[in-house]
Amino acid sequence: MKHSAKPLCLLFDCDGTLVDSEILLAEVMGDILPEFSLPFSAQQYMEEFRGVRFHTIVQTLESRFQALAEGEFANLEAGMRARMEARMRAELVAIPGMPAALEQLNLHPKAVVSNGPERKIRCALESTDLGHHFADKLFSAYTLNVWKPDPELYRKAAAAMGYPPEACVVIDDAAVGVEAGLAAGMHVIHLNHFPNEEVTPEGAIGIHHASELPAAIARVSTAVTA
Repeated sequence: MKHSAKPLCLLFDCDGTLVDSEILLAEVMGDILPEFSLPFSAQQYMEEFRGVRFHTIVQTLESRFQALAEGEFANLEAGMRARMEARMRAELVAIPGMPAALEQLNLHPKAVVSNGPERKIRCALESTDLGHHFADKLFSAYTLNVWKPDPELYRKAAAAMGYPPEACVVIDDAAVGVEAGLAAGMHVIHLNHFPNEEVTPEGAIGIHHASELPAAIARVSTAVTA
């Protein structure tokens, strides 16, 4: 029988997994992108672009409509970030059931691994009082210069935490994050908020509510140590 020397390392996505920021971001993008002559709606973000890097979204829209003028992207991104931070500080809440789930998982080392900038991650954790669970273990794609679905983002986070991929569990709600976790050779739990529209990929464990997370982690731990 194999025995794990230490608890599994839990690598959490941020937006849509820890905090209910996706609809706020969708609305902010739906407001600001048309101001730069890039047609866009909140619904479009939710249906097509959840979890995708902002620069990639803009590039996709530019290819469909028209290119931004030189220097406009910086103004667009700065405006989007400022509006989003204001909305988060005023309105952001944790994903239902997540604070209690994190308390139940207190023996596991944890980190946040996000496609968003570190400032946004910190704002999200401060606004929802979840930061104490992660002891400043925050890994931003903007800092590491690699974005999901590239598995290297999760691999770099695992290495920094001192864990091999097989001893890590990725918890992510978006397709790009689930894909990255599986490609990184990690256990993956897909927090599927839209079970009627999204299918959990083979190899990942699907749950529909954060309250199911501790039991799912326990099942993975049992399988690893069996």
